[in-house]
Amino acid sequence: MAGRTLYDKIWESHAVGILPTGQTQLFIGLHLIHEITTAPAFDMLREKGMDVAFPERTFATVDHIVPTDVRTRPFMDAEAEELTQALEKNVKQFGVEFFGIDSANQGIVHVIGPQLGLTQPGMTLACGDSHTSTHGAFGTLAFGIGTSQVRDVLATQTLAMDKLKVRRINVDGTLGTGVYAKDVILSIIRRLGVSGGKGFAYEYGGSVIDKMNMEERMTVCNMSIEGGALVGYVNPDGTTFEYLKGRPHVPTGAAFDRAISYWKSVASDADAKYDDVVKLIGKDIEPTVTWGINPGQAVGITEMLPKPAEYSDPAGATKAYEHMGWQPGAPILGTPINVAFIGSCTNGRLADLRAAAKVAKGRKVQSGIRALVVPGSAEVKKLAEREGLHEVFKEAGFEWREAGCSMCLAMNPDKLNGNEVSASSSNRNFIGRQGSPQGRTLLMSPAMVAAAALNGKVVDVREYQ
Repeated sequence: MAGRTLYDKIWESHAVGILPTGQTQLFIGLHLIHEITTAPAFDMLREKGMDVAFPERTFATVDHIVPTDVRTRPFMDAEAEELTQALEKNVKQFGVEFFGIDSANQGIVHVIGPQLGLTQPGMTLACGDSHTSTHGAFGTLAFGIGTSQVRDVLATQTLAMDKLKVRRINVDGTLGTGVYAKDVILSIIRRLGVSGGKGFAYEYGGSVIDKMNMEERMTVCNMSIEGGALVGYVNPDGTTFEYLKGRPHVPTGAAFDRAISYWKSVASDADAKYDDVVKLIGKDIEPTVTWGINPGQAVGITEMLPKPAEYSDPAGATKAYEHMGWQPGAPILGTPINVAFIGSCTNGRLADLRAAAKVAKGRKVQSGIRALVVPGSAEVKKLAEREGLHEVFKEAGFEWREAGCSMCLAMNPDKLNGNEVSASSSNRNFIGRQGSPQGRTLLMSPAMVAAAALNGKVVDVREYQ
């Protein structure tokens, strides 16, 4: 009998039963919530006179709409203030732990979960946010869900779900200088397509993934959803256990040793059977930049922009060219930018800020470029300031902000204006994503964003290394 994957093991251990629809009722071990998708869900509970089933398994923060500069209450944005007040009221009424705007643990939900040790191997996890797959870096099954499903988890601590197939993605060899986890995941999405993962969970492995630290693995898993995969994960190993050791919600002493034993047991068996296997070679990956309006429309820094006919969706590529204003056959290298954004749940962690600061140190942002650095959490901000990274950024001409989602999705004051071009370390380059219907977003690694800010255009970060 063939071995089992991590996905199979966790699914089976959390299955409550099979529903009349044929779906599995799956127990959710950890529920993370924020201000955007929760207010209607709590209202639905009130309408039915229901309580939160397991309030100790739900944790809340504010991240999407909070301003990253002036945080005086009430917020200048009336909707942001209304949503924040609604969450404050709901967590108080239903007994949910809350990391509010003044908390030392406030931050982007996918940053603080791992940071606090809430996210652990072998669990199921849900959050009303597309990029919940981030937590799969720890060997979890982490699902991004909608508002009605947020209600279901609050009320029952379960979800009705269809089981996915599992695709193993091996990235072998080594990465070259100036090539980061962001380049790896952009290359994977470029190859498999933005819908290639539909119906699949992605299991990432191979020597390149094995060598990554946890922050890099989170970057890779974070963008699984951009490739159409609801779930993306890495098998837990010594790197995982070392990261978790000593964090607030992680067991200690003998209990930690027992936890490691369990965590090891949920990893995919050596002879696990997969529905599909894909291989990439690390040395073939170079600094990668998106040129279009979805994360699959990307090229290596030395490549020319492709012809629409080279894509499976030529009409989509043509639409992208019409929006972006580029021409097929032109280089991505040298593309002018107006804004540089370093942050988001994809690349707002300490390692990301270090990589960008290394490029920015002793240099100046190009005149006329608006450049923001937004830590992913209050804790990341504190640690970065302890290392003096904030001074590096400020001396170079970057704005140093408070923690939040910021310009990743622009549900706050941090937005593009008109048809500005943004070099962004975030996860989506959809039309209007950064706040302007005419705005244009180029996704890249934090180090590449820093280099673009210094030059006012897309450059090859390897020149700085």
